[in-house]
Amino acid sequence: MSDLSSPDHDQYPSPTLQSQQQQDSDLLTLRALVSTKEAGVIIGKNGKNVAELRDATGVKAGVSKVVQGVHDRILTVVGSLESVAKAYALIAQTLLDNPLSTPPTSPTEANKGSVASIRLLISHNLMGTVIGRQGVKIKHIQDISGARMIASKEMLPQSTERVVEVKGSVEALQIALTEIGQCLMDDKERAFGTVLYNPVKVTQFGGSSNEGRRASITRTGNGSDFSNPAMGSSERRMSSSSQTLVNDPNLRTQNIAIPSDMVGCIIGKGGSKISEIRRLSGSRISIAKLPHNEQGERMFTIQGTAQANERALYLLYAQLESEKERRLKAAQEDELDA
Repeated sequence: MSDLSSPDHDQYPSPTLQSQQQQDSDLLTLRALVSTKEAGVIIGKNGKNVAELRDATGVKAGVSKVVQGVHDRILTVVGSLESVAKAYALIAQTLLDNPLSTPPTSPTEANKGSVASIRLLISHNLMGTVIGRQGVKIKHIQDISGARMIASKEMLPQSTERVVEVKGSVEALQIALTEIGQCLMDDKERAFGTVLYNPVKVTQFGGSSNEGRRASITRTGNGSDFSNPAMGSSERRMSSSSQTLVNDPNLRTQNIAIPSDMVGCIIGKGGSKISEIRRLSGSRISIAKLPHNEQGERMFTIQGTAQANERALYLLYAQLESEKERRLKAAQEDELDA
């Protein structure tokens, strides 16, 4: 981990860590959403708090860079299952010890103040593992820990990650995060192809062409955890299935799974949409003819430079978001007509 006592203590740790982490299958990477103010508390003055966290648990921890106009940042903790759970418990305690709001004025409010909350980022493909059949697993985790868990139904924009909010005492959080982390490690192969969420500031600008109507993106940090900034955010951590193409070391291959009922909206009539995404991104995109799993998801293979692949992923998920909004609007109109 980098020296967090430097002026750049709020940045990601050393990029050399990624290959080391990937070689160690016993390591868990657990990401969470934190506000800019929470990030400041977690880091501490001159990196004091996060340095103490590292010393106490042995984890590697970092928070993405702050970007003006973006209020969320990504906290990333890497280590053994037990050390990561302990680290998040210590982080929760630090946040409780340094409340961002005004102090409670009554005993009832003081009791509420002992409840901490962590917003975990979990791959959509792993949500079934955490929730379990008919919610059995998530109920078990809540029962043995005493924590409350709330899983979002929608994926975060331009990503395949969802939020699982865990609320409870510091002790309850540590137990719950140990259980959640074990679920993720037991089924980590399902995370391959995950597109990591990265808070962005989206600025619309005009233009008559399709290119002109695109949104410009301001990303926080370098878009990936403990990765080499030169590679950009398309080079993901263990949840990425990318590899260097033999004929050109600058080209990358990334596979992502798309729900079967969304494939048509990405391809478009006569292949118009996918052709446009290929043209605008510069990446080659191929689509498997048959589903690759029992959920019926189709595998999309993206090949290009890191920058081209990042653009392709953005366009793909922008198309998915647009289709989800269209279907939601149609469903609401049907309800009004009923």
